[in-house]
This record gives sequence, structure tokens and C-alpha cells, in this order.
Amino acid sequence: MMTLQTPVKPVLSDPMLPTLYRVLRVRRDTADTFSIDIAPADGGNCLSFAPGQFNMVYIFGVGEIPISISSDPAESGPLVHTTRAVGTVTQAMAELRAGDVVGVRGPFGTAWPVEAARKKDVVLVAGGIGLAPLRPAMYRILAERDSYGKVVLLYGARTPSDMLYRKQLEQWRAHFDLDIFVTVDRASGSWRGNIGFVTKLIPRAPFDPRSTVAMVCGPEGMMRYSAQELEKRGVRAENIYLSMERNMKCAIRVCGHCQFGPMFVCRDGPVFRYPAIRALMDKQEV
Repeated sequence: MMTLQTPVKPVLSDPMLPTLYRVLRVRRDTADTFSIDIAPADGGNCLSFAPGQFNMVYIFGVGEIPISISSDPAESGPLVHTTRAVGTVTQAMAELRAGDVVGVRGPFGTAWPVEAARKKDVVLVAGGIGLAPLRPAMYRILAERDSYGKVVLLYGARTPSDMLYRKQLEQWRAHFDLDIFVTVDRASGSWRGNIGFVTKLIPRAPFDPRSTVAMVCGPEGMMRYSAQELEKRGVRAENIYLSMERNMKCAIRVCGHCQFGPMFVCRDGPVFRYPAIRALMDKQEV
């Protein structure tokens, strides 16, 4: 049975004690999405992480939020976190400048099964900002491309202007051994690509469902329908992995805010095998 990759455990003696990181750069990705590059304030090494894991990022005087790490896990630094400015903390984060200091706890959570997916086809299905948590998995797969079969990225954004990492998508498209498909919900102007939900790309994507591992990240509705389409295509449910985000507050299973049936998203996730959460995905509160 394929299992989740063993995550990198936090090295802090006190998991509630943040390490100080200095902001190197904040750059706008889309109208409401940005990436923040950070490095240890003491000049030391950045923490190690596995693709799919997240950090708790603390903006002093404002609050703390969980954000998936979107940088290359093989790089020594800086750490990159991509998020959308939708709340008090993320709005304050968007206003940070180079030289500011934030607190970081982590890494936490389970990882994408990039090691277990070796010798298999890999399908990454991303919706909106869900591409950010999947980007480290793509980095890891590309670093050892010969170890995998077909590699397919299906990415859906609301509009062309909402697409993340546009330059990087073009770079990936230039790889002859990658299949990159992008679609938007709504298009205007010069867009000549696919229009429609990302789930519409699954039936015609080039992979062998009998030997495919699928990693899916995005809004819960998108992930639910993507998992259903993948199953229709013939991908076994136990080979489908989803990354959940539900009310994580402490990241160490103390506060209980992210309880998800008998599980906790912060400890047992955020990456889950689909059969483990299938029955819970239609429920707002469990």
C-alpha cells in the first residue's frame, strides 16, 4: 500500500516558539496574491521541509496563520510562501517590506507522496492558489525526472490575470517530457487557451490511470470533483491525494480548531489519501 511520505519534523524544542526570519522580498503575483521570501534573521540555515508541508507565519502584533511552503525543498534558501490577501494577517503580510522580521514555526504536517510515486505516472491538479503547495512537489519530481513516468500538470485559474507563476509555467511547458495544461473559468481579450473548470481537463490528459498517483490542491469543491473525475478515469482512490485547509490555529493538535472527524488537519494532514476523507468532504463542520 502506498503511504504518505514521512514529513520533516519541526526541530524546535518548543513547537509554539517561533524562530525569527527576516523578509527579503515581497512580490505581487496577481492582484490579490503575493509571495514572500524569508531567511533566518540570525543568518543561519533555513529549515528543511518536505513538499506539501506548511509553516505557521507570525506577524508580530497582528496574528499567525498557516501557509504552505512554495519554494524548492532542495534549495538552502530563502523560504517562499505564497498566499492571498484576504484577512487581517495576510493583509498585514502583504504590506511587509525587506528587512522586516516575522516569526516562523514549522514545518508541520504530512507531505505529498513524491517518493512513493517513483516509477509511476504523476498527475498534479491545481486550482487557483492551490498551485503553490504543489510547486515543491514539481521541483522534486523535476530534479529526478527519470524516476517518474508521465508527469502532467493540470492548472485552473479564475481568469488569465489570476494565474500564478506565469513565467514558470512557460518554463515548464518548454520541457519536452512534461505535459502542462492550463484553463481559466472566464476569459477575455487575447486568451486563446482552454476555458472551463480544471476538472474538464482530466478526461483527456495523457496518463495511464492504472499506474498513476494524483496530487490535488485547491478549493474543496474543486478537489472533490477532481477526485471523482480521476476515479472515473480509472485512477484508484487510494492513489489520489488531497491537501486540506481547515481552521488550523496551533498546528500541534492542541486547540482542536482543525478537527476533521476523527482526525486533525494540522497533524494528520494537510495531505490526505482520498479514501480517508471522502465521506467528510461534503460537510462544513465535522
